[in-house]
Amino acid sequence: MKNRHIKKFINKRNLNPVNNRKKVGIILFATSIGLFFLFAARLSYIVIGGHVADVSLQDKVDTLYKGTRIDLAERGRILDRNGDEIARNSTTYKLKAILSEEYISGDDKLYAQETDFSTLAAIVAENLEMERSEVLERLQTGLAENKYQVEFGNKGRDISIEKRAKIEEAMTAANVKGLYFDEYSSRIYPNGTFASHLIGYASLDKENPDEGITGQFGIEAAYDKLLSGVDGETEFKKNIYGMALPGTVESQTEAIAGADVYTTIDRNMQSLMEDEIDKVWSSVTAENFTGVLMEAKTGEIIAMAQRPTFNPETMVGIEEEDFVWRNLFVEDKFEPGSTIKVATVASAIDDGVFNSGEYYPTTTYELMDSKINDWDDGYESGGSLNFGQALAHSSNIGMVKLEERMEALFPNNWDRHLAKFGFGKSTYSGLTDETAGSVELENIVDKAMSAYGQAIGVNQFQMLQMFTAIANDGKMIAPHYVKKVEDPITNEVKVIEPEVVGQPVSAEAANMTLSYMQDVINTELGTAYKDGYVLDGYNIAAKTGTAEVASEDGTGYRKDGYINSVVLMYPAEEPQYILYLTTKLPVNWSNAYFAQIANPIMKRSMELLDSEEYSYEESTASVKVTNYENEKINSAAVSARRETLNPIVLGSGDMVQSQSLKAGSEVAPNTRMLLYSGGDVTMPDTTGWTADELQALGDLLNIEVSIIGDGHCVSQSVEAETALKADTLSFTLGY
Repeated sequence: MKNRHIKKFINKRNLNPVNNRKKVGIILFATSIGLFFLFAARLSYIVIGGHVADVSLQDKVDTLYKGTRIDLAERGRILDRNGDEIARNSTTYKLKAILSEEYISGDDKLYAQETDFSTLAAIVAENLEMERSEVLERLQTGLAENKYQVEFGNKGRDISIEKRAKIEEAMTAANVKGLYFDEYSSRIYPNGTFASHLIGYASLDKENPDEGITGQFGIEAAYDKLLSGVDGETEFKKNIYGMALPGTVESQTEAIAGADVYTTIDRNMQSLMEDEIDKVWSSVTAENFTGVLMEAKTGEIIAMAQRPTFNPETMVGIEEEDFVWRNLFVEDKFEPGSTIKVATVASAIDDGVFNSGEYYPTTTYELMDSKINDWDDGYESGGSLNFGQALAHSSNIGMVKLEERMEALFPNNWDRHLAKFGFGKSTYSGLTDETAGSVELENIVDKAMSAYGQAIGVNQFQMLQMFTAIANDGKMIAPHYVKKVEDPITNEVKVIEPEVVGQPVSAEAANMTLSYMQDVINTELGTAYKDGYVLDGYNIAAKTGTAEVASEDGTGYRKDGYINSVVLMYPAEEPQYILYLTTKLPVNWSNAYFAQIANPIMKRSMELLDSEEYSYEESTASVKVTNYENEKINSAAVSARRETLNPIVLGSGDMVQSQSLKAGSEVAPNTRMLLYSGGDVTMPDTTGWTADELQALGDLLNIEVSIIGDGHCVSQSVEAETALKADTLSFTLGY
């Protein structure tokens, strides 16, 4: 009975195997149809929309089959003042053999076919001085390992264009293909050892040669941005190996070549200086040696050399144990010794405390717990000198007495004089790692010692800058080594003009100091009387220096030698050139070595002056002003200098708070850029400033400005290098 009811239920529900299979089949069919239409709809959406989960399919395809190549810009040249090349680009090549059968163009097989391996190996072996068996092994191993391409080690790199041409000609003659070249830039220095620490060098990163040449130090590094230009970009189709398919360039942005930097260096004078210093350097044992020749009126550096040095073309010298990476002219802080006495005498004359006929004793001078002596302990001077003889005889005691008289006028007067000459602050030369030196005169002994060049730290550019004030009627000119920057495409130029950075002393004081400097060579009391300086037909103004060298641990001075130096200004009546020579810790030294270097340089430079026709170019390009706000003040000033602006730093802070030139504006080269860092402000020397620049000073510091006259600034109401606390500033302009 029970079974009958179950059977009846099953029949009623149609639950039998045949019907079940039919229903399952219908369900599966319906599901398949549904999934088909679902997938079709999804596929249509993808095809029409071109996206999956917000990812562009076209971008994915482009990633697989499109490539981008950075086209390196041609690096600009570095040249001397007359256009002779100092550094330029060249092209070298790296050889490769492409083995992939994918490397074709239509029906043309461009890859190295196995049947041609023997011929290709012979071509490579003959031209790269490799064994044919070694080349053949590289090709066969690469093919067996399914490599796209193979290279040929160090011998396959740095291939000249002539060698490339020979290999390509050999392939054409043998009717084979498969050898190709990657092109790289290299840097050539045709003059060899030639102002090497100033010029520096640029090179490829061997680990990343595709990134191109970058400056390592010197001008090559300091002006790397200008020299490098702007790289271009090429888009192309690529194969599965990521290599470009021939003839498939889709778009291209041209590279913009770097600017050419013309230095102030004269090739002939530089070569002469290198040769003359070499003669002495080979005869003398010393820690270092430097020489620099500069135009007194313009601040242009004509020649500049240091030892030890190196040859940037061959890199000989750079691996030596005693090699010095630093540019000794800006990176080394040293105590200058007696050459600074020209600033002491000029300042004392300006302050009215210099009485040339007044005598003083040259025996030991006691100051607090210190004893100050002349170099000869007063012996050669007979125990006394007058102040008119003090500079020629390089009297320490005479300088200390002058410094004390200046200090007696008002406190820190001597400190102010040093600041007006630019000591204690960077010249912002544009070269990397310039030291600002140090003027930390904590007591009267330090101040006294600084008057004869000890207890004060300077760099050589600061000394050169100070010398220009003595040689140039009291007007101080910034040293510079770049003459112009030229766009090689448009030929537009930015010309660097002489920059007056102050007037620390009057013309009268400067010229009187020059006359006393002639006595250094011309009188028996002069420290260079017997050194042998000769310049036929002209007088020479000179000052020698012998400075103690501070101990490395900061405790006193070394006992094993000195820094010897000499500065020569000539012709003495109206100097055209300043020649400054130094050597550190020389053994068995004689100052006659300086004359051996100086005499041919002075003679040749005066011949150059007589023959050279001066024609100053005018700038035809403008400078786009960078926004320096919130940058470190020193790096901003250096960057502005490299952009051909003249930076003026105001304030005692570390960061730029505001600037006088609007970011993004176009201004002429040599425009003064005032950079304000907050904190205490010292009044700048505004000699030579324009009315607009003076007004910009007031606007930047929120001070009312009154300007009288036309032309350029000749006087200011607040003395230079004093604290600026005034609410108003007055300036007088003139011509």
